[in-house]
Amino acid sequence: MRCGIALGSNLGNRLSHLRKAWHLLAPLHHGAGSHLTSPVYETAPVDCPAGSDDFLNAVVEWEVPDDSDPFLLLNRLHEIEKLMGRPEERSRNSPRTLDLDLLYCGDLVITAPGLVLPHPRLTERRFVLEPLADINPGLILPGQSLPASALLTKLAASTAEPPLRIAFAGDWWR
Repeated sequence: MRCGIALGSNLGNRLSHLRKAWHLLAPLHHGAGSHLTSPVYETAPVDCPAGSDDFLNAVVEWEVPDDSDPFLLLNRLHEIEKLMGRPEERSRNSPRTLDLDLLYCGDLVITAPGLVLPHPRLTERRFVLEPLADINPGLILPGQSLPASALLTKLAASTAEPPLRIAFAGDWWR
């Protein structure tokens, strides 16, 4: 099963935080399938307190065992966030060293307290959808009829938001 994870940071050495998170996430990858890692984009904060610094954002897609429990995967993401200095008690959308979001797990559709898959705002957030479309443009998420690339085109046409700026491409995680 392929799972997508969004990475973001807007405090401290943002790229270093993303690199460390990538390496902490790497053990989740199983099987013969390759991992996919987007470029890193620098993006303006969305729905954050005034004066918040810009984010660095990326998306990775990993192969996990078909019987993986998405709740356990989400718990691992929260453990990594905490390890990287993100406090458990915090204001919504407050600046953070690391933000990890589970975007999708194969064709699973989940609506439960603490976890909704696919992520409910994935198709509304260019800072997530654009890196996802970079690595898997043909991905059709559960509940959608259009692939990620077409969802990005549709989102871009509906907003005056300028295109995102790639901050780091290539093997930025090394």
